[in-house]
Amino acid sequence: MIIKNIKVLLAEDDLQMGFIIKDNLEEEGYEVINCPDGETAWEQFQRKMPDICLLDVNMPGRNGFSLAKKIRQRNDVVPILFLTAKSMEEDKLKGFETGADDYITKPFDDDLLFARVESLLKSRSNLRTYFLDSITLRENTQKVPAEYQEILKKCIDIIEANIHKRDFTIKNFAAEMGMSHRTLYTKIKIISGQTLNAFIRSIRIRRAAMLMLTENMNIAQASVEVGFEDPKYFRQQFVKLFGMTPSEYIKKHKNSFNSDLNIIK
Repeated sequence: MIIKNIKVLLAEDDLQMGFIIKDNLEEEGYEVINCPDGETAWEQFQRKMPDICLLDVNMPGRNGFSLAKKIRQRNDVVPILFLTAKSMEEDKLKGFETGADDYITKPFDDDLLFARVESLLKSRSNLRTYFLDSITLRENTQKVPAEYQEILKKCIDIIEANIHKRDFTIKNFAAEMGMSHRTLYTKIKIISGQTLNAFIRSIRIRRAAMLMLTENMNIAQASVEVGFEDPKYFRQQFVKLFGMTPSEYIKKHKNSFNSDLNIIK
């Protein structure tokens, strides 16, 4: 199944090959950023923040290995698929060492390319599902890297510890995470698909849901407790996250919340 609204960065110096791949991917619903060399691809990566990168190994100037290394310094999760005319084991090893997730050897069948792209994107989708399940207090069944489980837990702990501080800013958040603003933004975007402000708001709403389920707080009390001054706005954002009003949520899950595991059973 094709995942829609996906941006693909394609770095291919063979212009004819590049246009063929671009056309085939666009027919399947992908948005393709087609670049004729590594330098252009690096510039476009920084500007567009693609969901997956298809990199030709042998390009003049910045080759695929060099480009993958630069991408990994900025973003350690975006999938990278190398396109290569070689199948030498040393090239594959070098590719994996510089951050590639998979290889496909030219010439390749279109269906094989689509299958590899979808497989790599599924792992990214699993990460977003893991985040949403964690935020909405559902049991997690997704297998995601331990690093990202730990990052999400640390984020939740920090936001909840500072939930009463009106002067808690994104700058404070980044400092407590031990990251630059840019690094934190990138990791949160990868994990959740959200901006930093939206991510923090989601954690606050999560905490409000837990308070209503465990502390017998009413909606107004819980919203104020987590920093929402406008009850109407709180309700709107709650519905956006949980798909139901706070009162509906309490009625449905009051007796099924496991406070030891912080999940709805």
